[in-house]
Amino acid sequence: MCKIKINVTVFLIILQIFLVAPAAFKETIKSDGQMAEKCCSQTYEAVKPLLDYFRLVKIELEEREIKENNLIELNSDLMEKYREIAEINELFMNEAALLNEYKSKVVKGENDLHSSQIKDDKLESEINSQKNVIAKLEAELANKSSDLEICEIKLKTLDSVLIEKDENKTSLFSSRIELQLKEMQTKLKTKDTENLWCRFEINLLNNASENMREEQRKLSSQVEKWHSKTIVSDYENILCRSELDKLSPTTCIPFGDYPGVHQLNVSGIDFFDVLCDSQLAGPGWIVIQQRVGRNEDFNRDWDTYREGFGALDSDFFIGLEKIYRITSLQRFELYIHLVAVNGSVYNARYDDFKISDEDNGYTLSLGKWNGTSEDAMRIGENMKFSTFDRDNDFSGGNCAVEFKSGWWYNSCHHCNLNQKNLLHPSIDLKEAKMLIRPKEAMKK
Repeated sequence: MCKIKINVTVFLIILQIFLVAPAAFKETIKSDGQMAEKCCSQTYEAVKPLLDYFRLVKIELEEREIKENNLIELNSDLMEKYREIAEINELFMNEAALLNEYKSKVVKGENDLHSSQIKDDKLESEINSQKNVIAKLEAELANKSSDLEICEIKLKTLDSVLIEKDENKTSLFSSRIELQLKEMQTKLKTKDTENLWCRFEINLLNNASENMREEQRKLSSQVEKWHSKTIVSDYENILCRSELDKLSPTTCIPFGDYPGVHQLNVSGIDFFDVLCDSQLAGPGWIVIQQRVGRNEDFNRDWDTYREGFGALDSDFFIGLEKIYRITSLQRFELYIHLVAVNGSVYNARYDDFKISDEDNGYTLSLGKWNGTSEDAMRIGENMKFSTFDRDNDFSGGNCAVEFKSGWWYNSCHHCNLNQKNLLHPSIDLKEAKMLIRPKEAMKK
């Protein structure tokens, strides 16, 4: 149906005219009824199409009004739905935030589990290494029987010598006995020691003179002290102690086939734990500094750097005094292992690494350099070590305070493997290790 657009106001005016006009016309022509009826009939017939059209327009307006009301109601419902959607969206965002938090906790838990697994693997590796050491010692123990036979022969020889000695030669007798006891102490720390010592004591009592017996009793009391310390019930402890006493190692060379944590016995310090490495550059390396976990604070005072700090299975610094004592025994080389953020691996070697004693500030010496990274430590050579409480650098301030770590600063440095953010002139680092080994080890 074709619709004609008419202004509503105009339409109402026209409608009023057509509704009022017939009534007025009726009153004026009452005198002539027929004329009025005829005029009304003609007017109605003329206006009827227009009235029909107006009715249609009115109906359409009413329908439009109904639709507008429906549209208003729909808009109202839509706004209500929008508010509900907004509330649901807010709930969803909260749930998403909680989900992200849970995911973070799960990731952290997985990382902690992975770290624990790594530690377990390391412990298992160390246990296996100790088992290998014990197996090796047990094999060596099987060969001890021949040593015992040799000792028995020497005891018999000693018995014959004692019989020939005069009572006035007690001092010579004592010296030889003491020498023999020292030899026994180094060889007979096994379960057979007790029986062998008994045989030794019986032979002395049977063959020595009365004057010699008093000297023997004095020596016996000394041996009993040693004897009580070496005869223990735990077989594995005997093996370990025997091996340590036998080797008394000052480097990691004896443990070349068994990397991990071992003890060194260095003059001035006695026994202390070190981390031995045989994977990065061959066997026999002592790790003196390690940055692999980023969980240790290297901004420490002078005394702490002197003694050492950290954990051997993570980040640590072995200690300046230990480094000085170890490198003063013989010529050492330094190996630096670097891992970049992108996974690339670099190294640097110095063939005559050592530091001076504390009175001289643990001054650094390096020797010749070669490697795949720069000779970045050279600027620190002949420099004393500096910490925030002991400034030995050449700068106007204190480099250890500025860079929050102890190091061999000049003014200030070219590389610093103790700094919180590992610093190297051309490499963005995530890991660093410093290792030392006797230079002579390369010739063996």
